[in-house]
Amino acid sequence: MLAITSVPAREFTRGNPVLTRTRSVLAAAGAAALVILAWGPAALSHSTAESVMAATAGCGKTPTLRSGTYSLQHNGKSRSYILRVPDNYDNTRQYRLVFGFHWLNGTATDVATGQTVQRDVWSYYGLQRLANNTAIFVAPQGLNNGWANSAGEDVTLVDAIINQIESDLCVDTAQRFAVGFSYGGAMSNALACARPDVFRAVAVQSGAQLSGCGGGTQPVAYLGIHGLRDSVLAISQGRTLRDRFVRNNGCTAQNPPEPSQGSLSHRVTTYSGCRSGYPVTWAAFDEGHIAAPQDGATGDSGSRTWVPAEVWRFFTQFTSPTPSPSPSPSPSASPSPSPSPGTGSCRVTYTTNAWNTGLTTAIKITNTGSTAVNGWALRFTLSPGQVITNGWNAIYEPTSGAVTATNVSYNADLAAGASLDIGFQATHTGNTTAPATFTLNGSPCTTA
Repeated sequence: MLAITSVPAREFTRGNPVLTRTRSVLAAAGAAALVILAWGPAALSHSTAESVMAATAGCGKTPTLRSGTYSLQHNGKSRSYILRVPDNYDNTRQYRLVFGFHWLNGTATDVATGQTVQRDVWSYYGLQRLANNTAIFVAPQGLNNGWANSAGEDVTLVDAIINQIESDLCVDTAQRFAVGFSYGGAMSNALACARPDVFRAVAVQSGAQLSGCGGGTQPVAYLGIHGLRDSVLAISQGRTLRDRFVRNNGCTAQNPPEPSQGSLSHRVTTYSGCRSGYPVTWAAFDEGHIAAPQDGATGDSGSRTWVPAEVWRFFTQFTSPTPSPSPSPSPSASPSPSPSPGTGSCRVTYTTNAWNTGLTTAIKITNTGSTAVNGWALRFTLSPGQVITNGWNAIYEPTSGAVTATNVSYNADLAAGASLDIGFQATHTGNTTAPATFTLNGSPCTTA
């Protein structure tokens, strides 16, 4: 069985010169030299009802924003961001909104292009290709190529960018996310602290508390990723950030297992006992201060890193609206319902993005029947040579040949007319052909 936290094998590609510069600059200056200022959470709070439940003003509007670089005046300074709007944008559809924050001495262009690891493949930390036109991406530019966030000015910059985008584009306000590496991870953590009613979840890669933590008492879905041998921002600093949200989210405290040094592997742990809808996940890997680690080899790899799939799985597990932060009746997760055979009709859209010996696949399942499905199993046969190495929003068994993708606890119910998205990453030996047929709980599906 391959669960959504599987650990695939990888091979070596090349290193990352910009991240190497990041390492040397931070090591020389020291994290303590960065100015860390807190701000008053009351002054920056937003209404949960407004930010979560309201449709954005851009829905149904002919947009003026397109993919490109935009500038704005904020706090008496000229600031900028790079926007990536999905191809064939539909102004009646609410899209996820994902912020990607660069590292120290990195740039918005580095994030938007992925050029420091693998151009295009690693755009927006590798999430753009996994999103497959289901999300709007934003890469803000930090002052002095960093995120000191003095007096909270970078947090309020994000507020201003959100206002500008959502007044023009159609965004799902319960599906805002932030991800970043190093200083960018610190900025993502600052947003988790200061804007828990604005951001649904954050992914902090090799971060530390460098950008402040105004507020920091409310639950936010939190994914922390850190290298055991990080000599720039020690893994203990990442654990400290994680543990704040273990407490805020009501999770059961633990010391999650981590890989042994020298193993060149990673381990992912999802905490138990967390409040419903507010998970905490911790991924530790045996490497240093790098953003795209791979199993079985050293250095960054855009096409072979396991990190983007893990982040995308974490982000896409959520549906609207954001739940109330009240504790779950039980600390243990509810078991997924057993699929009922032969219920209703279905349609499957299967999109593959292939490169060299790897590929990612986005699968949209639509219940075209008149009754809801409670527990589902999608069956299909992979082409010879394709082997699933990682997946999200489903459990895949086996990982090659005739595969069954089974729901996880949070997406078991599929209402009549509703759709859900799952996907996986795989290796291949040259044949990237999509499966010919699909069945949902034993009933044949049409393909789109």
